[in-house]
Amino acid sequence: MTGFFHQVLRTTDAPAARAFYAAVLGRDDAEIFPLHEQALARGARPHWLGFLEVDDVDAAVLAMTARGATALGPKWVNPAGLEAATLRDSGGALLALAKPNRQAAVVSRPEVVWYHLSTLDLVKAKADYGELFGWHFEAPRDLGDLGVCHPFAWRPGQAAVGSMSDIVGRPDRHPHWLPHLRVEALAPALDSVRAGGGLFLGPFTLPNGDCVAVCDDPQGAAFALLASPA
Repeated sequence: MTGFFHQVLRTTDAPAARAFYAAVLGRDDAEIFPLHEQALARGARPHWLGFLEVDDVDAAVLAMTARGATALGPKWVNPAGLEAATLRDSGGALLALAKPNRQAAVVSRPEVVWYHLSTLDLVKAKADYGELFGWHFEAPRDLGDLGVCHPFAWRPGQAAVGSMSDIVGRPDRHPHWLPHLRVEALAPALDSVRAGGGLFLGPFTLPNGDCVAVCDDPQGAAFALLASPA
């Protein structure tokens, strides 16, 4: 599988963010780190960063930069032996290309059940991720007020795990990967978002019955909450 396997939050107030997500998600096991001063100097805003698994980080970075992505610093290795490099893809969205250490299993928390990319170049994004990583795209779906989304699976024949949409002409939105975090019930989670100083749009009911709300935490990092029907 060449897909996202881990998420971390990089933010300007890690203790406050930890308390916020613990209240919203009902568990305190998200990986949360302060944004590096160099990233802040480049204008980075708080964000969830997804780690996309690759066999060779250096080769994957070269392949993406050849297609217009921008490498944001050199490759790095964490104490658990995970190799990673952070990039902006050709449409402007942040992600990390990473090779996990197979001897030290990565447990991704919170649970991400959907990955949505808002991009300034939908055609190119589909080509880049499809050709480089083997993702398979399904027929577009018109979700009415939510716009047209382009679902994808990690491989042909597998269930869809995410979607992409075009934000050209939408100055209120910026390119980014939006992780959808699972909660058991949406209403109490949104009460905690509001009580903790966050914002949300929705909730919206999807054609399959799932309920979704798009949120910003108090530091400005975007995420979504998703609850499935019982």
